[in-house]
Amino acid sequence: METKTTLSRRDFLRASAGAAGLLALAACAPGAAPSPATGDAGAGTPTSQRIEITFMGWGGTEEDAGVKAAIAQFESEQDRVKVTWLHTPENYLETLLVNIAAGTPPDTAFVGSGDYRTFIRDGLLLDITDKLKADPLLGAPDYFIEPQEEQRCTHEGRWYGIGSCWVAPHFYYNADIFEEEGIEPPSNDPEKAWTWEHFLEVATALTRDVNGRRPNEPGFDPNNVDRYGVDWPRWSIPIHSAIVCNNGYWIDPNTGLLALDQPPAVEAIQNLADLVLKHNVAPAGTALEALGMTNTQMLETGKLAMAVDGSWALAWMHKITPKLGTGVLPGMAAKTGTDMQAHLHSGFASTRHPEEAWEWLRYLATPFYQTQFCRIGLWLPSQTGLMTEEGLRSWITEGVHPEGYVDIPTKYLPRYGRVLYMPPGWAEANQILTPAFDKIWVGDATAEQAMAEAVPKANQVLQEAAAA
Repeated sequence: METKTTLSRRDFLRASAGAAGLLALAACAPGAAPSPATGDAGAGTPTSQRIEITFMGWGGTEEDAGVKAAIAQFESEQDRVKVTWLHTPENYLETLLVNIAAGTPPDTAFVGSGDYRTFIRDGLLLDITDKLKADPLLGAPDYFIEPQEEQRCTHEGRWYGIGSCWVAPHFYYNADIFEEEGIEPPSNDPEKAWTWEHFLEVATALTRDVNGRRPNEPGFDPNNVDRYGVDWPRWSIPIHSAIVCNNGYWIDPNTGLLALDQPPAVEAIQNLADLVLKHNVAPAGTALEALGMTNTQMLETGKLAMAVDGSWALAWMHKITPKLGTGVLPGMAAKTGTDMQAHLHSGFASTRHPEEAWEWLRYLATPFYQTQFCRIGLWLPSQTGLMTEEGLRSWITEGVHPEGYVDIPTKYLPRYGRVLYMPPGWAEANQILTPAFDKIWVGDATAEQAMAEAVPKANQVLQEAAAA
């Protein structure tokens, strides 16, 4: 079977710039220097007299506005650095790789969790360890939520970026449906997390076909479901959350290789597949396509009782008409669990302005930048100061964050979240795993069968990438 269906990052870079010259380009080429933006530079200093650095990132309208607000605030607080925002909402990685291969990467940028360690391996990122540790604010032992921050940011004890925030999947539910059915909804308190068995009971009770029958009742029609009990997406972050709920691992912390063929992960993956294939309480991907609705729309229209989605989805889910509730995910072998991720802010080693790049990266890790996104429900904090009573008051927003939501960032993530940042070679390994997962979701193979075949091949790719 052909597993490498698209050009890998490494092959792309080789094709674009030549393998022998890539690191030399990255080491000596200047950062991209687009035309300076017009307008006041702040603090009374003309734009032309400031040192300009570039900052590249993706994001929708809210994130674009938030970055611009941060730049304005940063430039008003000092008179040395001007930041030019290279907003790239489409084809971000491809554009970034083209710039890297051409020897014109940005000075600073968003780096995704799937690319961060590959970029470190290839020597592309600025080492900020000494500056961070010497910083009286960011270098304080209790500034970030630990050990998760250090787990994601460091490689062999060195820092090459700082996490933008945290995001994590949890339940969203239509509270009106639960009230109508007389069923107690999931709690935001992880100590009150459902068991997997109870979750299945609730999801079954909330699922109805067009004739009002539940999946455990005679005559239930799985091809004509009027309301599903749950939607649990089948991509890496929600899948990893289920694996954590079963005390399993996506990446073995000891070997750095995939552990998706190990019993806890296999069982969790099969449990997700069985929500559709066996229990009929969740829609298949084809069912969602046929409905032409997002999970948010399904929640709002009563076609869905519960949705598993990232914490970022609160930014738009809070706008639905029915009362919205949130809760922690159900436990399997573990009490509960979830995935913790987010993009990082990094400087590129090629920058001509490492001091100024650090100043900007540092500012992005102060409360101003993170708080504005937390307030609208897009992010969760990675800074402990935002978890205190005073800190929580600065971003928990009535009408956005449901009642009791404070337990998600203060109890759920620090105690039950597990970091997942992909190793070098992940893009190529994922091309092997994706068709294997597809077989599981449609019932052409069990999780045990599919992972037993795919994981050794994918791990060989990761081993080769690590040695490259």
